Amino acid sequence: MHTVNCINKLPLKTIAESPYGTVHVRGRIRLRTFICVGGFVWMFFYFYHILFLVFRYLHYDVNPAEGQNLRRDVYIRVASMVHYLREKGHDFVLVLPPWGSSIHHRSHQLGYQHRIPWKLWFDLESLNRFIPVIELEDYFRETGRTSIDVVYFLQPFPEGFTEWSQKMEFRPCIKSFYYQQVEGKFKYSFWGYPEVYAKNVSCLSLQGYVSDVANLIINDTDPTKIQSIMVDRAEVMLHDGFGSNIHWKCRRSMRYSAAIRKAADDFRREELNSDDVTDKTEILDDWTLMKVKPGQAIGGPYLAVHLRRRDFVTSRSKQIPTVKGAAEQISKLLKMLKLEVVYVSTDAPETEVDELKAFLNETAVIKRFKPTDAQLQKFLDGGVATIEQWICAHAKYFIGTAESTFSFRIQEDREILGFSHNTTFNCLCPDHNLNCEQPAKWYMKQ
Repeated sequence: MHTVNCINKLPLKTIAESPYGTVHVRGRIRLRTFICVGGFVWMFFYFYHILFLVFRYLHYDVNPAEGQNLRRDVYIRVASMVHYLREKGHDFVLVLPPWGSSIHHRSHQLGYQHRIPWKLWFDLESLNRFIPVIELEDYFRETGRTSIDVVYFLQPFPEGFTEWSQKMEFRPCIKSFYYQQVEGKFKYSFWGYPEVYAKNVSCLSLQGYVSDVANLIINDTDPTKIQSIMVDRAEVMLHDGFGSNIHWKCRRSMRYSAAIRKAADDFRREELNSDDVTDKTEILDDWTLMKVKPGQAIGGPYLAVHLRRRDFVTSRSKQIPTVKGAAEQISKLLKMLKLEVVYVSTDAPETEVDELKAFLNETAVIKRFKPTDAQLQKFLDGGVATIEQWICAHAKYFIGTAESTFSFRIQEDREILGFSHNTTFNCLCPDHNLNCEQPAKWYMKQ
């Protein structure tokens, strides 16, 4: 047996950047030396493994009516599925579905907002520290594929239920099935890419969990024949372990992009006298190395309020305050906290914002984030909303709106930063019940 530096004569860059190579895994293959035994026999087997190692890809989508913050929760479910599959020895990579239009997008001057890459709002390097992920357009470029081998369209059981039980069955597709078969190809909107199609679509009625669908993928698909799988209507799957260690690892990996954080941090510094050093909210580049204790974060000298209005005024009128009622609760909190500044994040029409300002005129300095034209063009409506969440996450005290996923995401961010639970899990009460039930406290595991 003898050792030679055989590999250095080969085109390292080509191997490292192969579509089935290291782009999709944590870190690149570092080829330095190679042990040759009996000539090039072992080299042959090594490169056979590298060249024919095929990763499998998991796509997903959500009901188009769902908003951005519910979609972030669905990401955790699907990413946890990929984590589960990989733990079982199946090398899946999650393909990130581009963000699309939402009923919450109101900047009509921007036109139709779709095909939005994750890297605009999130840190992809951070996501990859939990599972391997890839943007959809990068997937197209690196694999040359526009087809999806199998789609599982999740749907409820049409007969409904009187008592919930865990079950899963392939069933005929319900009336709201959106796929159309054209010349043997199943066509759908597919995130706004008309060239994408599915080879096979099956409708799966589900009352169950992420692991149920993951085990179906393991048992129902041949990895030598099916490399790309899509789970549509992924919100139908329930979390296996909401609030578990795996759940929080995934959530911690969902860091906002550096540009989003900078825009929020600049506003905090310039308008709210807030910075990470003073507020004790500094973060490490690598979230896996961070350990925080509840209460270690102090926050900036302001109260942050998320005041949800719009459709909540009719759909949840008994759970939210009037504008006047919100102003009274804000005034009381400012006095209790000995603060003068309140940062307000709201979807309320300007007439209601003016009404709120009038009620608070003598008791508070009101701050709001108003993006410049350049910021709005760059970050779009969803990015501006995310900037607001990051500002709220750094306040000395946060109070949100009951059952709002926008507020939920802020509470999670504050848990990750190390704020006290008492300054985080709070919601505004309706005028008729100022001792209303407060949000459930989901403490971070790390």
